[in-house]
Amino acid sequence: YRPLYLVRDGELIEYKPTRLSLGGEKIENDAISGHDIQLQKGDCIYLFSDGFIDQFGGPKGKKFMAKRLKELLVKNNHLPMKEQGELLEKTFYDWKKNDEQVDDVLILGFKI
Repeated sequence: YRPLYLVRDGELIEYKPTRLSLGGEKIENDAISGHDIQLQKGDCIYLFSDGFIDQFGGPKGKKFMAKRLKELLVKNNHLPMKEQGELLEKTFYDWKKNDEQVDDVLILGFKI
């Protein structure tokens, strides 16, 4: 149920997902929609679970939220992917602090 984020030239483009689960049910082929994306050199693609954005923390014990993640990705997409990964990990643990981790966390990013 998570979107795909494409960051190009400092702008985030969000591709909405098909609202279907990948496991447990038989899915009809025509129920899945796709996206044709013309990638360009320098594009950054991000796929992720909901664990990062659903994590509680920060000064008021609130969820991290998608808006904050989008801002973080756009602000730092010029960095090499390894540095982006390190920054995301640091941001997550700085946000979470001593709060319990609520879910698994996965962010997959790659640069064209």
